[in-house]
Amino acid sequence: MMSEPTWDTDEEYIDAMMKRFKLVDMREQYRDLIQEAEASSMGYGAFLKRLMSVEETGKKNRRAQKLRMEARFEKEKRLEDIDYGFNHTLDREKISELGRLGFLRANENVIIIGPPGVGKSMIATGIGMNAVNAGYRVLFINAKDLVDQLYERMRDGELRETLKKLDKIPLLIIDELSYLKMDRERESLFFQVIRQRYEKNSLIITTNLPMGRWDELFTGKLAATAILDRLVHHCHILSITGDSYRVKGSK
Repeated sequence: MMSEPTWDTDEEYIDAMMKRFKLVDMREQYRDLIQEAEASSMGYGAFLKRLMSVEETGKKNRRAQKLRMEARFEKEKRLEDIDYGFNHTLDREKISELGRLGFLRANENVIIIGPPGVGKSMIATGIGMNAVNAGYRVLFINAKDLVDQLYERMRDGELRETLKKLDKIPLLIIDELSYLKMDRERESLFFQVIRQRYEKNSLIITTNLPMGRWDELFTGKLAATAILDRLVHHCHILSITGDSYRVKGSK
């Protein structure tokens, strides 16, 4: 039977126990926190709460950082970065409401429609960043990349596992559902994603095409209607017009 290790000082014991129980932030900061408590004559209860708060904040920040990496945002943009002064058609109140994530808690969808460069992807990313910071798993993916990856997984016999992984992600952001024309196989794969998320998880889709023209993406009006029927049943639609931010930047 192995004997318990011994420590020469209380500090060595505290350090070892915090390391064992993976109290990363407490271990890094407890000496400073002790000094802070002594200087302010902090009570035992208040000191314990302070320790817990430090660890909670650290764990939350590390989780958010991990989720940001897993989300694969093309650029990390925040809703606070939106230039409402440049484009007065942006609905600040609606965007702020979506940023509070009520749609996500209700398993609803968001479709953002507008011409190139008006900030569709930025808004979708900003909402996604809020979701990540709130502890939700998010995946940001280009529409063509999504259907191509699903097609490859299907050919490799890994489609079921891939769909299961997608089903575990509360917020899927499909960017640029515009620049592709799906064949029947890819259309069927895309429909499976929409169908399995219906009333269970949330989607954000950005597109250049008004919904009346979605038959241009799919094999016809029947397929477009079947997909839209599930998407818009519980959906927030954000329509944007105006000039391109990218054109503004180049000028």
